[in-house]
Amino acid sequence: MDLIALNRAALTRLPQSVHVPQYDPASVTPGIVHLGLGGFHRAHMARYTHDLMQAHPDALGWGIVGAGLLPADRRMQESLAPQDNLYTLVERSFTEETVSVVGSLAAVVFAGDGSAELLDIIDRPEIRIVSLTVTENGYCLNRATKLLDPDHALIRQDLAYPERPSSAIGIIVEACRRRRDAGQPSFTALSCDNIQHNGRVLRDATLALATLRDPALADWIGANVSFPSTMVDRITPVTAEADVTALAQRYGIVDRWPVFSEKFTQWVIEDRFVAGRPHWEDVGAQFVEDVAPYEFMKLRLLNASHLAVSGMGRLAGYVTIDEAMADPLITRFMVALMDRETGPTLGAVPGIDLAEYKATLIERFANPAIKDTVERVNTDAPLNILVDPIRDRLQADAGIELLALALAAWLRRVRGEDEQGQPIDVRHPLAALLREKAIEGGENPAPLLGITQLFGETGTDPRLLAPVGNYLSALYRTGSKATLAAAAQTLCF
Repeated sequence: MDLIALNRAALTRLPQSVHVPQYDPASVTPGIVHLGLGGFHRAHMARYTHDLMQAHPDALGWGIVGAGLLPADRRMQESLAPQDNLYTLVERSFTEETVSVVGSLAAVVFAGDGSAELLDIIDRPEIRIVSLTVTENGYCLNRATKLLDPDHALIRQDLAYPERPSSAIGIIVEACRRRRDAGQPSFTALSCDNIQHNGRVLRDATLALATLRDPALADWIGANVSFPSTMVDRITPVTAEADVTALAQRYGIVDRWPVFSEKFTQWVIEDRFVAGRPHWEDVGAQFVEDVAPYEFMKLRLLNASHLAVSGMGRLAGYVTIDEAMADPLITRFMVALMDRETGPTLGAVPGIDLAEYKATLIERFANPAIKDTVERVNTDAPLNILVDPIRDRLQADAGIELLALALAAWLRRVRGEDEQGQPIDVRHPLAALLREKAIEGGENPAPLLGITQLFGETGTDPRLLAPVGNYLSALYRTGSKATLAAAAQTLCF
């Protein structure tokens, strides 16, 4: 098979099995700027926008300018620019895969060395949405209060040089300041991160930084900018070199940075946009008045389960989520966790059958075509997705044995070495402190649970310390598999 380097000129030469844009990608013009261009955005929001362009030619004005903010993001621009900002999305189920070339990116910019070009783009009146996927770390929050941390290094820098911001929050604030001073209309700031009440979190952080700069600017933002909350869902593993090679071998496509994801996708959005929006509902997105029940469902059932499976799976020696789910004890642990502890914290979710949703999660995690690694989940998932349901269960005077087991696995992992003494790469802003406290405490979780930035007052609650201590001791003494087997017998799962 001839190899074809991906770009606009090559679209007509690709195999018929590859879905290519039915619109002219050269006609796509920017209407959205997205901060934090990565695999998830390209598999999710950019995919929805591409599908809308396929269906409606008038959607071509909602093209996306993707922006990288971190030094490592330079590679994204270097990869996509020679491809005319096109990329391949491979969506995989248990038995089949769909290969599509996505054309909704109008441009890719690298802002890791300076935000001047990016701010100039956001100044354009046709930019009506500034969206972001920067993970919880990118919001520069105090981990205990979940509010903007004025002592965060990036925030201190943005306050010192406010017209040359580096953080995502600083960029939004400065972009708003420029719009206000130029007498231009505002934009919608749209969070697509896995954070509960993500729109409110973004709004609070933005207003907090604006207030530190200029209270009048904060007032203008509060009156003119909207911050809808969203719930996003699609498992998107980090692209592996083996997948890049397989794409070239099977389809003849040479793509510097393709994306691979599951077939399932979900996007629930609060319909509060101040300057118009794409009709994403025409291609499967769901617009609602209040996204809270949907995001709460996902955080408690999907995200908490993901971290529980990944933490225990890493200790047990599994590399991918599907490998961990092939262990019957881990699957039963996940089912019991959802049915007995995280699920009962939910209220009704309009239009959702929770039993069916939980069954779908089991199927999705077990998908062998999605080689999502336990390491990615352990790195990306914020710890509060376990701590928050623990706090809620304790307030309700309800049991937390299964959550305590998941938390104990997390505490054991952050020591930075596995059960064979081999190193674990713990990529966390507090990695050094976590390792120090893990070594100090050993089987005693108190030093780790005493890190108030992570656990607040919950970490000193004896109702948490006791079960976590029992499981952490067992993990050190007998290992993860024996600990899980003993818990399964005791807790009957």
